[in-house]
Amino acid sequence: MFRFSQKLNVSILAFVMLLLAGCTEQSRQPEEAAREGEAYAAGIAQWHQEREAKLKAADGWLTLAGLFWLQEGDNTFGSAESNDLVFPAGKIPAKAGVITLSGDSVTTTIAKGVEVQLNGRPVQEALLFAPALDTVPQLTHGSLTWFVIKRGDRYGVRLRDLQNEALTAFKGIARYPASIAWRVEAKLESHPTPKQIPITNVTGQTSQENSPGTLVFTVDGKQHRLDALEEGDQLFILFADKTNGLETYGAGRYLYADKPGADGLTVLDFNKATNPPCAFVPYATCPLPPRQNFLSIRVPAGEKAYGEQ
Repeated sequence: MFRFSQKLNVSILAFVMLLLAGCTEQSRQPEEAAREGEAYAAGIAQWHQEREAKLKAADGWLTLAGLFWLQEGDNTFGSAESNDLVFPAGKIPAKAGVITLSGDSVTTTIAKGVEVQLNGRPVQEALLFAPALDTVPQLTHGSLTWFVIKRGDRYGVRLRDLQNEALTAFKGIARYPASIAWRVEAKLESHPTPKQIPITNVTGQTSQENSPGTLVFTVDGKQHRLDALEEGDQLFILFADKTNGLETYGAGRYLYADKPGADGLTVLDFNKATNPPCAFVPYATCPLPPRQNFLSIRVPAGEKAYGEQ
């Protein structure tokens, strides 16, 4: 009888220990999930801090202070209102020079007595744009830098100012709390043959852009699709959702993702969804999401509308 009771007590003890071990394991699971969530949120916060630093950099979007479309022939520039290209008052002489568009080349002549530098050296005449140029020259005067851009068949001068109001007034970007639930797996359905899709920008210009395929992912049991564009070694996604114009920028947001491996899988981390440059300055030529990239759901992740704190 004693031996039976002893065996019974040992069995009960073993059962209790297993039960306690199970309870301990169950208690660990939410703790581990919480730690994982905290680590993930910290990583997103670090990423966002680096994102804002790039915006504030000398070549970041917040320094954009002007965009001037060139007419064929001579285009005068300076701070006087009578110029074709009116630069900020007090930051450059009234009559600073002329920028000349001739076919597909752009040159400049600087007015006498005005010091403008090219690569750190004073210059009076310079070639600013030509198809054969490997890099686009940048001219500087004080806090201003300007250079030529081409969009479609149009040529323009983009102006930067290291003392730009958009930069000095920048206080950060509001965003949704990071949620690992919005880090979703997606499969790239590659196009069987090379494909281009039309992308329109805020100036109304439409260009045909290379698309490697369509990203397919699931949220709350429902499948969604987004056409991707190629940008270097990444995928670039222009998308809109039901938060646009309410909590987020009205014209949609941008998202980058790694190109998939052999299995066709990648990750869409909507916590890294960003406002386009046009949300910060009116001088960018932002591409807009194509109609097929308008999601039928809310995506409460990533950056909110700029200025919403």
